[in-house]
Amino acid sequence: MKTKLNKEDHEILESFEKGEWVPVKNLSNRKAELMRYARNTLRKDKRLNIRISERDLTELQKRAVSEGLPYQTYVASIIHKFISGKLIESKN
Repeated sequence: MKTKLNKEDHEILESFEKGEWVPVKNLSNRKAELMRYARNTLRKDKRLNIRISERDLTELQKRAVSEGLPYQTYVASIIHKFISGKLIESKN
């Protein structure tokens, strides 16, 4: 059985086949380090209250549902993407 790869899977496979992947030295320490980063990134220890229009809130809630996320989590992810420079503007 041959598996059909999507574009991202194909790029990963090509990268692996070119030898671009290297083993991680001391994997258990690296995992622990990444877990600390993840915990600190995902920790939500501050509150933000904003006022937005009902229309905007409704649209945010609809998009959050389509992403399978609670709307507050969705809004937090948008802010995080913006701050980290990963929010890409759609060309409509």
